[in-house]
Amino acid sequence: MTQPPQTPSVAGSRVVPLPRRTGAASPIVCLSHLRWDFVFQRPQHLMTRFAADRAVFYVEEPMPAAPGAPPSMEVRLCAQSGVTIVTPRTPEGMAGEPLDLVLRDLLDETLAAADIRDPVLWYYTPMMLPMSRHIVASAIVYDCMDELANFRFAPPGLRPLEQELIAHSDLMFTGGYSLYEAKQKLHPDIHPFPSSVDRAHFAQARAVPAGAGATPRLGFYGVIDERMDLDLIAAIADARPDWTLVMVGPVVKISEDDLPRRPNIEYVGPRDYDDLPAALAEWDVALMPFAINDSTRFISPTKTPEYLAGGRPVVSTRIRDVERHYGALSSVWIADTPAAFVDACEAALAMVRGSSTEWLDETDLTLADLSWDQTLLRMSAQLDRVQARKAAGRPADRERSSSPRRAVKPHYDVLVVGAGFAGAVMAERLAADAGKRVLVIDRRPHVAGNAWDHLDAAGVMIHEYGPHIFHTNSVDVFAYLSRFTRWRPYEHRVLAQVGEMLVPMPINRTTLNSLYGVDLQSDAEAAEFLASRAEPVDVVRTSEDVVVSAIGRELYETFFQGYTRKQWGLDPSELDKSVTSRVPTRTDTDDRYFTDTFQAMPLDGYTRMFERMLDHPNIEVRTGVAFEDVKAQVTWDHLVYTGPIDEYFGFRHGRLPYRSLQFRHETLAEPHAQVVATINFPDEATPWTRVTEYKHLTGQSHGSTSVTWEYPAAEGDPYYPIPRPENQTLFKQYEALAAAETDVSFVGRLATYRYYNMDQVVGQALATYRKLPGLATAAADPAEAVAGN
Repeated sequence: MTQPPQTPSVAGSRVVPLPRRTGAASPIVCLSHLRWDFVFQRPQHLMTRFAADRAVFYVEEPMPAAPGAPPSMEVRLCAQSGVTIVTPRTPEGMAGEPLDLVLRDLLDETLAAADIRDPVLWYYTPMMLPMSRHIVASAIVYDCMDELANFRFAPPGLRPLEQELIAHSDLMFTGGYSLYEAKQKLHPDIHPFPSSVDRAHFAQARAVPAGAGATPRLGFYGVIDERMDLDLIAAIADARPDWTLVMVGPVVKISEDDLPRRPNIEYVGPRDYDDLPAALAEWDVALMPFAINDSTRFISPTKTPEYLAGGRPVVSTRIRDVERHYGALSSVWIADTPAAFVDACEAALAMVRGSSTEWLDETDLTLADLSWDQTLLRMSAQLDRVQARKAAGRPADRERSSSPRRAVKPHYDVLVVGAGFAGAVMAERLAADAGKRVLVIDRRPHVAGNAWDHLDAAGVMIHEYGPHIFHTNSVDVFAYLSRFTRWRPYEHRVLAQVGEMLVPMPINRTTLNSLYGVDLQSDAEAAEFLASRAEPVDVVRTSEDVVVSAIGRELYETFFQGYTRKQWGLDPSELDKSVTSRVPTRTDTDDRYFTDTFQAMPLDGYTRMFERMLDHPNIEVRTGVAFEDVKAQVTWDHLVYTGPIDEYFGFRHGRLPYRSLQFRHETLAEPHAQVVATINFPDEATPWTRVTEYKHLTGQSHGSTSVTWEYPAAEGDPYYPIPRPENQTLFKQYEALAAAETDVSFVGRLATYRYYNMDQVVGQALATYRKLPGLATAAADPAEAVAGN
């Protein structure tokens, strides 16, 4: 909208009442991530039309308040549309729960001042849920335009909030058919509504026919962000320097320095919606040079029908909804490569310079039934149906309040604390197999626990909490996880830095030959060599006993003593024998770190595997929240607890000892930094224990590489239970308390104080689920129906 707004209604942290709107239709409170005064998009088109017969409050995401100013709500009436635009103003740096509480109160005051009760809550972003989930609504609508979680810099809590929003929405729309197909199983009342077009507005561009200019001009308007294929734009400009490429729109989430600069590329900045037909009129061909990536996977660009309504042919990369709805038109070309894109642009230019107008007639026929008014009518019909259904279920004489009412606490069959392996497996089984309604929470801002992987700033996939290599001998565990991921075969190899040499770890025959300058040719010779150095111990109790009795003190001191002291903060003589028993010594030349039957990495990463595991209509996920906070917000019948068991009981008998880790991540401007994924540093003088290069694990192709240095620590997140007899004695006291908690299941490494591998945690969770009395059904065999995702 281009008209100047009215003076904002702000008074400290209070809101000045606006004139009240009346009408039969329910008021709408629209909660959006798009600024109202930005280029007109779907929310503005729909809310402007809704405002013709009802009050519409358009709530924008917060903006910074003036320095030193208290939180406030800026409220203004858009004279052109009749929509009330509401903009929270909050102090810089305010975030998390304090911000949510302030925004909730500001919104309550705003709606109370305008006497807005039982509104339709119409969401365009799940990030607005914390400030509004408490409001009693006549209907809740989620109009999902994009897969926002796939966008660059998406907030870490977006995906679980979206799951909550979907679960509580009465009605769900999608901005295209691809997005509908991806989400259709998530909601029982979901409908695809591809974005429409104001044909008369964009038809103004036809006053200047395409192809009328002497020099070809090809253009794009819209946000220039990570969805743009910048290399493609550069390739077009380089291939045809006689063409002018016009890029209209703001540059967002990418640097201006990333933009290709050529004499024949013009970046003209943003234009108002009213000015877009004039910009379009200057072009001969309209471009949609979108990159093919996660952020464009489900888009259904509004600009496609807008370009066509303006009488401009369209050349696009292979965006599924563009190809699906418009690919058969002679005025639309789909191209996969820069060369094909240039060829398509040449064909489009030839067509518009020709004498035939059949392509325009065909275009107009396709667009004939497409309008925002029609979209509004169809959406309104769905909304009226849902509101009538909800109203029929309410008492007619229910008490009304002058302010928004708070909803009762949501109830769940099961609350799962922790979204790592133990919690995710339990949640999936309880939801998918037992049909239970499950809430999963995690204090971290993501799922997957310590296995969380993500793209770093350079675009390299890393494991934030150190390397996680999956291996198992369990057919059941591997088959179960295969429901949620395809696999990349991977066998882990580790080298140890000993002086100037890198030698295989665990110790094998190659290690011995390299260290001692010998030429052992067989398993028998290697076994004899090790036996000659072994120092038998009468009773093996400690980690030192295990190693010294098997291979002798020299190899023990070279490979185990310093590494163990760093890792555990204790000498091996003070640790249970199980610690060093995990690392075998071999007499053959097998240099694999593990010898399990199944060794592989999730093809799309651990995080994606967890997301699929938790992607179920019965599962709601909230991240970035603590158990203590959630306890006051919801109720449940059964609790699955995967956190530290001593924390659950308020450290009643004292704290169980854990070792922690610290990580230093770094990106290097070279394809590879190490010959294997992990190099161990057993020397006690070196402060880190290992360095991992992730591209070996993931198989990712990238010009740079990212590595992580791992430093053991006494303080920090609990990673490893310290295996000592006195610690087990303390744990047994907590285990006795846990046994008395009949409505709580304690699962996972922290809740059972066990040094488990990932596959062991999965196995333990599956076994725990099968034993749940009255909760589990005849649990499905985890090996059945292995899905290829």
